[in-house]
Amino acid sequence: MEAAIHFAGRLSLETDCWDVCESLKSEAPDFVLLDVRGPAAYARGHVPGALHLPHGKITERRMAEWPEGTLFVVYCAGPHCNGADRAGLRLARIGRPVKLMIGGVAGWIDEGFALESES
Repeated sequence: MEAAIHFAGRLSLETDCWDVCESLKSEAPDFVLLDVRGPAAYARGHVPGALHLPHGKITERRMAEWPEGTLFVVYCAGPHCNGADRAGLRLARIGRPVKLMIGGVAGWIDEGFALESES
């Protein structure tokens, strides 16, 4: 039973690259995807459809642009980076629903998905 509680908890707060990719194919995904890395990293390559919002700029005022209850999915560079955790914590502290896209950019590439760049 302890394992079931553990994994159910993780699945309520995490999603993976495959599920994000599949959801982004729909006309209206049920979340807003946030790339929370710095501007240079975002410009070099990001998940198509992701908005750039570095974790340090996530504030209650900024997030008021979206209706209450909007789900945010956050990602950073990958498992070696804690930017997405920082973003998730900021969003949770201001009462916004949030999930972490596990793997980040590294996981996205590992799945064989293409990145979009600003150049």
